[in-house]
Amino acid sequence: MPGERRWIAYKRHWIPVVALGLGLAATAWWLLSPWPAALLIRAIFDQNAQKTVEEMTPFVPVTGVDARRDIAYGTGPDATFDLFRPSGASEPLPTVIWIHGGAWISGTKENVDPYVQIIASHGYTTVSLDYPYGPEHLYPRGLEDLNDALTHLVENADEYGIDPERLVIAGDSAGANLTSQLAVLTTNPQYADLLGMDPALGAEQLRGVVLNCGIYDVSGIPNAPGIGGWGFRIALWAYLGERDWSRTAGGQEMSTLDYVTEDFPTTWISGGNGDPLTDTQSKPLADKLGALGVDVETVFYPADHEPELPHEYQFHLDYADAQSALTSTLEYLDRVLRD
Repeated sequence: MPGERRWIAYKRHWIPVVALGLGLAATAWWLLSPWPAALLIRAIFDQNAQKTVEEMTPFVPVTGVDARRDIAYGTGPDATFDLFRPSGASEPLPTVIWIHGGAWISGTKENVDPYVQIIASHGYTTVSLDYPYGPEHLYPRGLEDLNDALTHLVENADEYGIDPERLVIAGDSAGANLTSQLAVLTTNPQYADLLGMDPALGAEQLRGVVLNCGIYDVSGIPNAPGIGGWGFRIALWAYLGERDWSRTAGGQEMSTLDYVTEDFPTTWISGGNGDPLTDTQSKPLADKLGALGVDVETVFYPADHEPELPHEYQFHLDYADAQSALTSTLEYLDRVLRD
């Protein structure tokens, strides 16, 4: 029939053109926007994070820790935290505030809840924070919200059983970067002026920081090799909003290696020997802090250490080295938080 022949001709000539156009549009989106790759990376990270949570869960005390979840510290859907305390504790306790990782484009507080519950079982109030990240929210929104979270925790310390004069901020991966930014914000007035932010804490309140597998100098990321370097470049594009993010103010401000001073808090810092960030990020920061006279406790491993310890090794608690790192962390917290 004539109508059917016309439809067949249409399909023959136009459907390939439409398909080609859609393909070109999709390719352009991948090349001109960080969104597609960032969401792919997020999906992979979220899947791996869930596996890590499952690995940690058997090590969480079955009893002895009380939990309060999804407490709001602001108005946004990402402005919430979980809080853990030893069961029966009535007095304010020294407090560890943990910022999760996820390459500034993924992750949730639930990813670190098992670890902070373990810490709480040793006599601390612990907090795991959610915060907004890219590509939905651009820097410095996440940092500003985290600073607001600290303000909220201090202002409501009695309600939460927090001793506001004995605080440690901790973080892993991108969370370690954010932790280092908050610590510099607290201890370096010039950095606070640069960011245009008022620090939530006084330097005397921040007794220390715990930094696991972090990034402290983003200037080397553009030349980082392999799929890891590509992933970080995409993540920073999504987080900072510019493809050439290394020239942005945020790209410079994130490099806390350039802004630490002798007033930076006492620090516990670690990274695995199989994590490329250890030699390029964690060790240079530890060296600089040590040269400034800051009290630094390091947990690093020889290059030939077996088993080879990957990025975020500390959460793989079936590793003897992860258990040793946890013990070292707890000893550090006992040293800096117990008067």
